[in-house]
Order: sequence, then C-alpha cells, then structure tokens
Amino acid sequence: MDEVAAAIADPVRREILLMLRDEPLSAGQIADRFVISRPAVSRHLRVLREAGLVRDTADGRRRVYTLVAAPLDELAGWLGRLMRPSGWQHRLDALETEVYRARRERQTAAGRHPSQKETA
Repeated sequence: MDEVAAAIADPVRREILLMLRDEPLSAGQIADRFVISRPAVSRHLRVLREAGLVRDTADGRRRVYTLVAAPLDELAGWLGRLMRPSGWQHRLDALETEVYRARRERQTAAGRHPSQKETA
C-alpha cells in the first residue's frame, strides 16, 4: 500500500492514471500531453509500473500502457476506514436518536402530535 500511495502522490502520475482510465496509450501519446521531457514521463511510467498501477506491453516498437486499478483497492479500503465515523461519533449519533425518541414519546403522552412545537 505504501508504494501505491507514494506512486500516486505525484500530480503527473495521477494525471497519467486518469488518462489511462479511458483507454490504453502508448508512451509517446502520454508524453505528448505533458510539457515535461519524454525521459521524465518515462520515469513516471516506471514508478507506476513498479507500483503495479500500470502494465506495459510491446506493440512493435511502441510500449502501450494500461491501467491496473486493483492495487488501489487496499488503499481505498484504508481510506474508507479513515473516513468512517469514529467510535465516539457512533455513540453520539445513538444518543441523539434516543433524545429525539424520548422527546417524541413525551409529546405523544402529553396528547400532542410529535410535529407540534412545545410552548413553554
């Protein structure tokens, strides 16, 4: 997961992954979309390949790159756990539910419909 996170930390590599999401592209087609040098793009492709995020195949003299999204699954799972509410958040949500339930029961017992406002 660390290698994948390091690979996608760079904005050029993230852009390459987005480009490959739609279709396989040759190294030249990828390089043509950037203002950086072809050797720099080649280094970015190597990092992505070593992280398992792209696969390259030979097509004559060209290298064609394809997105491999599977390595992102572990990272996405970890991010999901990070974004999920903490244990305290679950407890506070349950408390809020109980407060509303108790308020609704009190209003019903007093003969008012729960949607009516209390006047004090």
